[in-house]
Amino acid sequence: MSLLEIENLRVSFDTEAGPVEAVRGISFGVNRERVAIVGESGSGKSVTGRSILRLVRPPGRVTADTLRFDGQDLLSLSERKMRAIRGQRIAMVMQDPKFALNPVMTIGDQMTEGLRRRDGLSRRKATARAIDMLAAVQIRDGERVMRAYPHEMSGGMGQRVMIAMMLIPDPDLLIADEPTSALDVTVQAEVLAILDDLVKERGMGLIFISHDLRLVSRFCDRVLVMYLGKIVERLDARDLESAQHPYTRGLLNCLPSIGGDRSALPVLDRDAAWAE
Repeated sequence: MSLLEIENLRVSFDTEAGPVEAVRGISFGVNRERVAIVGESGSGKSVTGRSILRLVRPPGRVTADTLRFDGQDLLSLSERKMRAIRGQRIAMVMQDPKFALNPVMTIGDQMTEGLRRRDGLSRRKATARAIDMLAAVQIRDGERVMRAYPHEMSGGMGQRVMIAMMLIPDPDLLIADEPTSALDVTVQAEVLAILDDLVKERGMGLIFISHDLRLVSRFCDRVLVMYLGKIVERLDARDLESAQHPYTRGLLNCLPSIGGDRSALPVLDRDAAWAE
């Protein structure tokens, strides 16, 4: 049995022009491995991640034949039971820390809130654990950062804070939405090494949402390619360069190569039939 099982997941939003389907009947499973979801902006990647945690609120609607985590039917759980799963067993690194972090709370209060309320740790122990996790994502002046507010953080610093915050409870499944997009190459490699250790040593499952196909091919085990709310191709990450679907080939062809010619990159051709 997979750690996460999804069958026929659909997410729609009611609009004045009628319902719009953002995710249209996708099915996949995640074991204790690194599964990437790739595609253009608007393909349904982030909505898929949020729907797993039941974070899609009205006018959004989530339905599925199966949405099961570690044997539990997530769609049938009460909100109280879902709160016990969010963060503790399934965590999600949001794409943009400027909007995901609370602007009126210090970084320290946000990082220690769950430890103190959920785990009953004292302020001193919770603070020490938070500082240790900040150090793990290469934030060296942890005490200063704990006193700071989100607007005082750079984009890369805020992204590292978000990653540290989600890793504190040692989740069984981490949904990482563009977790390294604002990081420089050195810090990116260090953060990926932390995630890799958690998957290999602790057996954490990882859903890695990204636009970076080259990064995905090096770091992940499997790749799901999404287009207009549907999965159009599934393949092992090591075989990404040999993808067969024209959409995946188009994404790969749009990537510049070092030492290549200087001609214009090809424009991605799209076919409505891919999403049928």
